[in-house]
Amino acid sequence: MDIFNTALPALGEAFFLLLQPQQIMYLLLGVFLGLLVGVLPGIGGIAGLSLLLPFIYGMDPVSGLALMVGLLAVNPTSDTFSSVLLGIPGGASSQATVLDGFPMARRGEAARALSAAFMCSLYGGLISALALTAFIFVARPLILMFGIPEMLMLAVLGMSMVAILAGRVPLKGVIAAGLGLLVGTIGAAGAGGSLRMATYDMPYLVDGLQIVIVGLGIYAIPEIVSLLREDQSIAQGNSLGTGWLRGLGDWWRNKWLSTKCAIIGVVVGIIPGLGGSVVDWIAYGYTVQSTADKSQFGKGDIRGVIGPESSANANYGGALIPTLIFGIPGSGSMAVFLGGMALLNLSPGPHMVRQNLDITYTIVWSLALATLFGAGLCILLASQIAKITKVRFTLLAPLLFMVIAFAAFQSRMSQGDLIALIFVGFLGILLRRFDYSRPAFLIGFVLSGQLEAFANMANQIAGARFTRDFATGMHYIASPLVLVILTLTVASLWLGLRNAKHVIETEATATGGKRTPVFFLLCITAYVTVALVNALLIERVGDKIFPVVVGTVTLIACVVLLIQMRLVSESHPMFIDLETGGAEANLPHGLWRTLSWFAALLLLSVLFGFVIALVLFFLAFFRYRAGLTPLMALLYTVGGVAGMLAFAGLLGRDFPPGLLQAYTDLPWPLR
Repeated sequence: MDIFNTALPALGEAFFLLLQPQQIMYLLLGVFLGLLVGVLPGIGGIAGLSLLLPFIYGMDPVSGLALMVGLLAVNPTSDTFSSVLLGIPGGASSQATVLDGFPMARRGEAARALSAAFMCSLYGGLISALALTAFIFVARPLILMFGIPEMLMLAVLGMSMVAILAGRVPLKGVIAAGLGLLVGTIGAAGAGGSLRMATYDMPYLVDGLQIVIVGLGIYAIPEIVSLLREDQSIAQGNSLGTGWLRGLGDWWRNKWLSTKCAIIGVVVGIIPGLGGSVVDWIAYGYTVQSTADKSQFGKGDIRGVIGPESSANANYGGALIPTLIFGIPGSGSMAVFLGGMALLNLSPGPHMVRQNLDITYTIVWSLALATLFGAGLCILLASQIAKITKVRFTLLAPLLFMVIAFAAFQSRMSQGDLIALIFVGFLGILLRRFDYSRPAFLIGFVLSGQLEAFANMANQIAGARFTRDFATGMHYIASPLVLVILTLTVASLWLGLRNAKHVIETEATATGGKRTPVFFLLCITAYVTVALVNALLIERVGDKIFPVVVGTVTLIACVVLLIQMRLVSESHPMFIDLETGGAEANLPHGLWRTLSWFAALLLLSVLFGFVIALVLFFLAFFRYRAGLTPLMALLYTVGGVAGMLAFAGLLGRDFPPGLLQAYTDLPWPLR
């Protein structure tokens, strides 16, 4: 009866909200932005969502959700361009597509591969929306049984799986997740207000770091710096060719394969931390094993595109299940999505299913509708979108950094935003370089406040019940549901440790050098030690328990990994270093020289304000780093700055001021 009395009316209300012209407009805008972001290899949904967050604050919740979901949904569709045309995975979930998609492009069948992939993305998105709708229908009575202890155990389950299923060396995943949790505790504690790793002499840190800064720094900056160091166009000249209708026919002939792989994508997406890292490989493996003739796989078999692409988009719907229903992000993108929902005054979890079921269904079917729009736009605009990949990235990178810095500043309207962005971006570069899981770090950061709140509430309530009698207290903290989740946690840890070696975020190999990876781990260990000592010195017990527990576990993991590094050979995967053993070992431009350009932008912003700094930075960068003529450097500078001024003026936003603005009264946009 609950279905007829509550769920079906909420579903009808969701469709009514979603089909309003305003929501359709925002959904299309999100899809268009997602296409622009997704075509750049490696940047993807996390960076795109992080850019959106400052601008959705104060929006109508349904409109803001439509904008975010539109960008998120089209990402696994648009990143197919780089996988097929360039042979470069557009994202974590499009790696397997390269195996057959790129050979097809090289023999002139890029259009065929792309059209089949877009149809698979559309179909996978619809399958995942249906699965999520059905799951909420069936599981809603169970969801309503979840209390604070159950939610705490679910968060622990999610973090354990994220940490273990985070790379070839499980301890690195544990350390990355623990570091994210500790960084999330910086500032005033939510319960008692005690300061952790912050002082009132640095007011910026009292409120902690913002998800906008962390998302952009951990993901966007490392990928942009990496592409900039290559100093070439993203694509090397593959044309689309013909075969759009043939690709659609390929999908229809393999529709059952597409259905099975979409279901695989939903199931894998439900598991926090697994998701995009392996879903395409699992689907590709199933595709190969279920096919009689395996001779053409890896040489341009269309089924090698259909399988992974069907699972990639369905994976997002699966990841929404733990994200919306329990507030546990199933992936890095979902972690940023949770931050966006918080800005819209929405709180995912059982209580959202109870009180905002219509909003829940709006998100679900926004995903399906955005997938439809995305697939259609990709087909209509394929030739134009493909041209973006032929632009020399050196001309795009400074414009992207301009947008990132502007978006970061909107989080608090402080010069500290830019400084924090540089530091977090540098951390992101190092995590990527030494193969520490960035999704684990990001999810740990997002879950930090939620885990601490659940732990404090469970501790207080349990303490009160134990004062009554022992049985009452045990019934609260060891309910049947808690014990079931605890069993799942133990089982997931065991399975995760067995399968962690198959979860690969980078293609680097160990090169026989121990010193640099060990030094980086020592730096992490030093920070964790300082954070642990800082937490131990806090007087209020409720404000110190969480960082002490997390810091202790993370420190133990660091020490164990250091011991292992001492004992194993230099060829072990724990010594991966992209600068010496990966694709970045022989890039034409060094890391430090590239970073110095953006350090200069920061310094100029502190001195003269953002707009003046942009003019000086663009002129120097386009002239000397990009090698343009003085006239072309001037034209690019005028175009970039004018575009940013128009964007800021439309939104009514200000730019970061510098020391110059403190002593002079300048007009907008220089003030």
